[in-house]
Amino acid sequence: MSICIMTDSNSGITQSEGEKLGVPVVPMPFTINGTDYLEDINLSQEEFYNLLDLKAVVLTSQPSAGALMDLWKKVLKEYDEIVYIPMSSGLSKSCETATFLSNEKEFKNKVFVVNNQRISVTQKQSVLDAIYLRDEKKMSAKDIKDLLEKIKLESSIYITVDSIDYLRRGGRITAAAATFAKLLKIKPVLQIQGEKLDAFDKVRGMKGAKRSMLDQIKKDINERFGGLDNVHVFVAYTACKDTAIEFCEMIKEEIGEVEVCDPLSLSVSCHIGPGALAVACTKKIETFI
Repeated sequence: MSICIMTDSNSGITQSEGEKLGVPVVPMPFTINGTDYLEDINLSQEEFYNLLDLKAVVLTSQPSAGALMDLWKKVLKEYDEIVYIPMSSGLSKSCETATFLSNEKEFKNKVFVVNNQRISVTQKQSVLDAIYLRDEKKMSAKDIKDLLEKIKLESSIYITVDSIDYLRRGGRITAAAATFAKLLKIKPVLQIQGEKLDAFDKVRGMKGAKRSMLDQIKKDINERFGGLDNVHVFVAYTACKDTAIEFCEMIKEEIGEVEVCDPLSLSVSCHIGPGALAVACTKKIETFI
């Protein structure tokens, strides 16, 4: 049966990249100063950060049920089945909504929604893994979904931010804690292990944050994932490409090759602001087959 792999823009896959991969990308919606936008449709990375600089009020939401179902209907005219890989259910309700819709009569046993707790570069790797499982291993849509969900915890992400103000605005830290952190130049290191974005470490300065993230990703690679040969390593960033490239070089010197250095999706970026850095790894799909 013909299978379409589909994702959303939280994966970091652009519309043009999606076309090359044969992967439809559902754009995430935003409301900024009362105007509605769709990521990478009528809102670019540059435009988004310009609006953030102007202190714009940014509200995120999930794709509408109607828009998602219309896209599924369109795709199912060409394919027998869909494997849809949205962002982590722990970070958005969009996965829960998609799962509910997939049980509608016209989509049941045709649309398989993957809840594998991934976001950004790790979500993108899940898309590439799904393509591999479809094309090279000839797996069914249901089997692809089942395997991706079975290995959902086989990844790590560590993130640090340049400005703590965005975490304060999102309610992740108090105003008093933000003021204290600024005075002492403390940088939080956050982690995504499974569903949630949680605090991991507090260090002085961006140099210390990079060191903390690098040490921990090295530990995860060696102790959780069985060594560098078993993993993909990624870097992601928000509006700080040059800093990200320097971080990649630091990682290469101590760990090895960085496969991807991508901007973070806008729905993540609006909560952590420009200047954020992340390092991530996922265990290679081949190790599970």
